[in-house]
Amino acid sequence: MPDYGHDLQFGVILLPEAAEPGAATRLAEAADTAGLDLLSVPDHPYRPDLLDAWTVLSVVAARTERLRVFPNVANLPLRPPAVLARSAASLDLLSGGRAELALGAGAYWDEIEAQGGPRYTPGEAFAALTEAIDVVRALWTPGPPAEVSGARHRLTGTPPGPFPVHRMEIWLGALGPRMLRLIGRTADGWLPSMTRVPPDRLPAANALIDGAARKAGRSPAEIRRLYNLPGIPSGSTGAWAGQLAGLALAHGTSAFLLAVDSADAIRLFAREVAPRVRELVAAQR
Repeated sequence: MPDYGHDLQFGVILLPEAAEPGAATRLAEAADTAGLDLLSVPDHPYRPDLLDAWTVLSVVAARTERLRVFPNVANLPLRPPAVLARSAASLDLLSGGRAELALGAGAYWDEIEAQGGPRYTPGEAFAALTEAIDVVRALWTPGPPAEVSGARHRLTGTPPGPFPVHRMEIWLGALGPRMLRLIGRTADGWLPSMTRVPPDRLPAANALIDGAARKAGRSPAEIRRLYNLPGIPSGSTGAWAGQLAGLALAHGTSAFLLAVDSADAIRLFAREVAPRVRELVAAQR
């Protein structure tokens, strides 16, 4: 697929372990100082070994100045979308426009059900995610009391607001063909992980997104393509930068999120890899 022309962004994924609660904020401060753009944390509300994602993101936003923060991805079965919409907008207001929202339809159903959440079939999860997007967007849009009719998520005349400072985007961490078409129709971005969608699968997935976008009257360039990276690969930083530049130019990937557990990894990514990727992409555009 072609380069969609988006600006390149670089960020990190932090695992907020409860056993070391200060580590996430220290790494976030390192990422902010190093000049990265994005910071995310996984949202696994059923895991007692991890701190709550939204609490961590709030503290991180308060301790940083430029990073945009988001869950990677919000666990929709355990986060009612109306509450999620108001929480995300509140964080955007408090952070001066530095929050985004990434949603997931759900996984780890045994753990979700054990904590009182629903167990959805794939079809039910798809329907719930579709309804959730409508709910979130309705509550972010000024106007009369919001109405959304859905089997699992609905609004029956609740006032919208609070409203984000900026146009907050909705990115979906979704994989199947039906989900990819939903991204093309309604979402602002696609957030897969390299471990689940390796580079050789990106063309087919992007084709589904792009086809659905065009059918809905949208330009495929409206949809940002993000990518979760599992960690620092072996080899030189120059070779790594070349690989990421190739993903940007060939598949339109424009935001790279690296799983990190040290400040050294953050500095390497921010100061050696990211600038080189930008140089390589700019030379080809």
